[in-house]
Amino acid sequence: MRSSRTLFLALLLAAPMVHADVASDVRAATTRWVDAFNRKSSQDIVALYGKDAVFFGTSSPVLRDSPELVKDYFKSLPTLGDAVITVSDSRVQVYGNVAVHTGFYTRSSAQDGKLVQNPARFTFVYEQRNGQWVIVNHHSSALP
Repeated sequence: MRSSRTLFLALLLAAPMVHADVASDVRAATTRWVDAFNRKSSQDIVALYGKDAVFFGTSSPVLRDSPELVKDYFKSLPTLGDAVITVSDSRVQVYGNVAVHTGFYTRSSAQDGKLVQNPARFTFVYEQRNGQWVIVNHHSSALP
């Protein structure tokens, strides 16, 4: 009886740690997306999306629901010069093998010798597939 109670307590205490590790993994998946954007790698960024992903991008009215449409959205990424994204305040919610990462980011670039910052918000919905967090839904829009 004592050993099963000890095991139960150990599992109970470990649960928040497991959740924290998963949230950290989800944040790392978003960091990979930001890194691919900042390196202007269309190929790397598109590889982060599931084949069934649905995506509303910041600069397009098209609902993208195929790998070809996601790829089309990012085709001009290499031409964005010095534009970079930085994520600020965000939250991760985990629901088993699905996680939602929602927050704010700023896209910054130099235009006519001046720093221009465009604040926006994002929601990535991830599903864990084959040990990887894959984007299955993505919405991004300018901050009103």
